[in-house]
Amino acid sequence: MQFDFTALPPADRYRLLTNFIGPRPIALVTTRAPGGHDNAAPMSFFNVFAHEPPLVIIGFSARPDGSEKDTIGNIRRTGEFCVNMVDMTLSEQMILCGVNFAADVDELDFAGLPAAPCRQIDAARVATTPCAMECRVERIIDYPGRAIVMGEVVEMHVRDDCLDPAGRYVDPSVYQPIARLHADNYIASDRQFELKKPAHLAPREVGNTPEPAGSR
Repeated sequence: MQFDFTALPPADRYRLLTNFIGPRPIALVTTRAPGGHDNAAPMSFFNVFAHEPPLVIIGFSARPDGSEKDTIGNIRRTGEFCVNMVDMTLSEQMILCGVNFAADVDELDFAGLPAAPCRQIDAARVATTPCAMECRVERIIDYPGRAIVMGEVVEMHVRDDCLDPAGRYVDPSVYQPIARLHADNYIASDRQFELKKPAHLAPREVGNTPEPAGSR
């Protein structure tokens, strides 16, 4: 089957893109509302963009009526946000935060998620998340009815049990984030495996520099 995206209706483009590009990591984004309370919303158009500088990227769409969502409005106003990663223990609360509440609702409180203060930004983080990333806006790219936010990570909070004893690598038996597939379908990363490039092909790679001792 062929699909001409230049002629396809937006709803069909969305359906095909989100059906085949997955699983997509979930950012439970927390921001400070104008009234001073916490706002939280899950975003599945999210990923890491770079490590130097450390950037994450989030795609926002408008509400069906064309109005801007509270999260992007808060980000524009404050220039700050926190990305909380989601595992199975947080999944049901994450879904509650996705309800399109009025702006005066504190989603963390409604969902029963414990809040903890961030260190470098004026927003709360989810105290029980495996990993929270405090971010400052690097830039916002606007499209009609859409916005892309690039945020620089200025602080990361990692739950102690998620890392190996040396504090370097994730323990895959503990950190098992969920991700979104399509519609209301999600996947848990509880079946992980390693795939490594053949070592004998290393001399054929272009532009590589030797890895530091102890890296992998």
